[in-house]
Amino acid sequence: MSEHGKKTSLYTQHEAHGASFTDFGGWQMPLKYRSELEEHHTVRKAAGLFDLSHMGEILVSGSQAGAFLNYALVSNLAVIAVGRAKYSLLCTAEGGVIDDLITYRLSEDSFLVVPNASNAPVVAEELRLRADGFDVAVEDQSEATSLLAVQGPTAEAVVLGLARPEDADAIRSMKYYAFLELELAGVPVLLARTGYTGEDGFEIYIGNNMAVRLWDAALEAGKNHGLVPCGLASRDSLRLEAGMPLYGNELGPTTNPFEAGLGPVVSTKKTDDFVGRAVLEPLKDVEPARRLVGLRAAGRRAARAGYDVIVDGAPVGTVTSGLPSPTLGYPVALAYVDAAHAAIGTEVQVDLRGRGEPFTVVPTPFYRRQPAGSPS
Repeated sequence: MSEHGKKTSLYTQHEAHGASFTDFGGWQMPLKYRSELEEHHTVRKAAGLFDLSHMGEILVSGSQAGAFLNYALVSNLAVIAVGRAKYSLLCTAEGGVIDDLITYRLSEDSFLVVPNASNAPVVAEELRLRADGFDVAVEDQSEATSLLAVQGPTAEAVVLGLARPEDADAIRSMKYYAFLELELAGVPVLLARTGYTGEDGFEIYIGNNMAVRLWDAALEAGKNHGLVPCGLASRDSLRLEAGMPLYGNELGPTTNPFEAGLGPVVSTKKTDDFVGRAVLEPLKDVEPARRLVGLRAAGRRAARAGYDVIVDGAPVGTVTSGLPSPTLGYPVALAYVDAAHAAIGTEVQVDLRGRGEPFTVVPTPFYRRQPAGSPS
């Protein structure tokens, strides 16, 4: 580890492409290469290549792996088919969110759990603690694993340019939240049709020793498809337009799944007990006191995390994320507001450094991609 934080296996590649770096979860990560606006628009119109190697990868295996994850997480993981993935939450006994994560079922008795960067050690330790009494092994593989993402309308074409011809049909027919274990650029990978941008795309898990080879091959394969390397700044604006929560902003130990709009993730139909069930199950049929909502600005000034949401001069909530939407051309934000002011169409103000600016509660996601073949 350097004095400024950990570096991914692709750090020198980022330097060579002129990246500006930022600390994120203890990692030195590319913030942008040239312009975050250019990178954002490229992902919406063509494709972007992201280094997400700061994310965690935890292998859970054993004869009771499915039953264990049903206890440890709030969703029903035991019913996932091999080759599919599921979004879920790791919650405290009090119902707060420790992390949101994706779990891939590699085989009948083997799962890959992917937590957020800064949470990876916490999640690994929490899973180990919860594994007591289960026939299961919890192995943190984060330090040995790199993760690349290709996101955007031309992402499939880029990936096909890396794949063997005999795998092309399987890649084209992959559904959202499905994955394949195959070779790209001659290297074994786990290729998942998942992402955090609101676009079609793929996330690619690979051993650290082959990450540079795949990164370089992807940029070469993407030359004719508009692919550019992208940093965390555009990743954040893309995910906000898509209405996707960010841990530490929209999710945390003081938020529960229902106020965050993630109630459907909590499975009370499964018979297994799970950590937090006693608190969360009664909340299933109760209107939360506050709700996460989307806000659209009437003017040009953007709301930022931590700003107060105001109605009739009194605070009724707090902004969790906000910025000018590059795609839509106006500022958008996510905020927790009192339930009485959470209905679509409600007019509120956001205190922008002492001045109330008008915003309206709107549906999320703010941006939804056009299906293939649709008129733009």
